[in-house]
Amino acid sequence: MGCHRCERLVAWREGVAATGRAAYAGERYWERPLPGWGDPAARLVVVGLAPAAHGGNRTGRMFTGDRTGDFLFAALFRAGFANQPESVSAEDGLELTGAYVTAAVRCAPPDNRPAPGERDNCAPYLAVELDALKRARVLLALGAFALDALARQPSVAGAARRRGRRPKFAHGLELALGPAPGGGPARTLLCSYHPSQRNVFTGLLTPAMFDAVLARARELGA
Repeated sequence: MGCHRCERLVAWREGVAATGRAAYAGERYWERPLPGWGDPAARLVVVGLAPAAHGGNRTGRMFTGDRTGDFLFAALFRAGFANQPESVSAEDGLELTGAYVTAAVRCAPPDNRPAPGERDNCAPYLAVELDALKRARVLLALGAFALDALARQPSVAGAARRRGRRPKFAHGLELALGPAPGGGPARTLLCSYHPSQRNVFTGLLTPAMFDAVLARARELGA
């Protein structure tokens, strides 16, 4: 919880917390790295980019309190992975069933753009989560950056090498990974456009498109 590996991210997350945003005046920001969260017996692991400055960095829970989270949790609710469609605070009663959410980078980055070195610094934390989620069958990468982070994890990298190259991002990409190192069920990698405001507002990603990806994830994880 007290990671200081990335000086730029430490300065940014703490600076955001110190200045805040007028809409959240009086709220105490989390201002620390965020762990993933969800069902320990999850069949689906959703991997995003990084916490939002005034979302997870404020609320202390990944994807909570921002527009991306609004889109994501509403979709998880429709797919039966969440008990409610809204994500307002870490104490709002939201629970995930069969799903776990995390990110490639655990601290809010400037302009929502983490650097490759910051992704690599966070890689061990993602590895620990993937190893602990023994029942996970589907890894869902939200965007190219998340895919790149997953592609550097042992189980995904091995599958890519068998195909001669690292997987290239495409919405709806599906890649059979085989069992995780050390055993466990066979896993499949899925990709979706990231549910950022820009992607949603421009129609690059629609609720129907994301619902289809989650339906496939449920089918693979059954």
